[in-house]
Amino acid sequence: MRTIRVQSPGLSTTVQDLGREGFGPIGVSPSGAADPIALRLGNRLVLNAENAAGLEMTLVGGTFSFPEGAVLALTGSDFGATLDGSSLDMWTAVDVQLGQTLRLGPTRSGARCYLCIHGGIAVPPFLGSASTQVLSGLGGFEGRSLRKGDVLKIGPKTQSFRARAIAPQVSKQLSRRENLRVTPGPQADWFPESSLRIFYGENYRISEQSNRMGVRLEGAAISQDHDKRMITEGVSLGAVQVPPQGAPIILFVEQQTTGGYPKVANVISADLHRIGQLRPRDEIRFSEVTIETARSLLIEQEQLLSSKEIIVE
Repeated sequence: MRTIRVQSPGLSTTVQDLGREGFGPIGVSPSGAADPIALRLGNRLVLNAENAAGLEMTLVGGTFSFPEGAVLALTGSDFGATLDGSSLDMWTAVDVQLGQTLRLGPTRSGARCYLCIHGGIAVPPFLGSASTQVLSGLGGFEGRSLRKGDVLKIGPKTQSFRARAIAPQVSKQLSRRENLRVTPGPQADWFPESSLRIFYGENYRISEQSNRMGVRLEGAAISQDHDKRMITEGVSLGAVQVPPQGAPIILFVEQQTTGGYPKVANVISADLHRIGQLRPRDEIRFSEVTIETARSLLIEQEQLLSSKEIIVE
């Protein structure tokens, strides 16, 4: 069986697929790729199913060798990858020869880079998914981030190498992340108009304390009606909670499944991948859209992702 040998893991590298849906009622969040579109496109480039497991690298990439060779693609953010010292293009399928070494450095753009390999990363599934949930120590490779010396198995080869790339205009369109579109949250009417004007009118900075559980925001605090009280209830991916101090938190892929803070908004499905590419100190703004617009944007995005024109051969 083909393998990947980890010479250096980078800052935080984990095995991720598209996550495990449907286990929120028993307290298990979906986890999965922080930028699922990057993973889906990478898997298409190397002729995998879109849900095949790949490696997610955060802020600083690792160094990996391929004793038996591999077909791979790098998507998401540019980490300055080289293969045996030669620069490697992003969003392109590459035929790696026996014994070659892939090196990635610090990010040059967003927060996360994805290494997709023909055959996928072969790890035992947990609740139907290969995704790592680091906070709980579940799934992926031994439930943790990769370490130097780890050896990962690659799934079987099913097709021959084909030179494929993502059309440049598509990757550029999907890389935008400074504006997050949201629909009103279930407690949006708990916030006075003055707070909503701040929320939609000000820039927010991504905190150093952000992680895959939640993206903490720094900026103008927003207040709520203190006469309102709520009990803990289920929360959704992309919900924007507002704790008592007024600094919003975007709940992300390893979120808690219930929460007791009011939710002023929810990031729309078509923009969830943008959250995964936000780096500490990046600035964002929120803009409100209707449920109908959110649905239309998601349909439009899925039509783009499924189109034949997205892949150049």
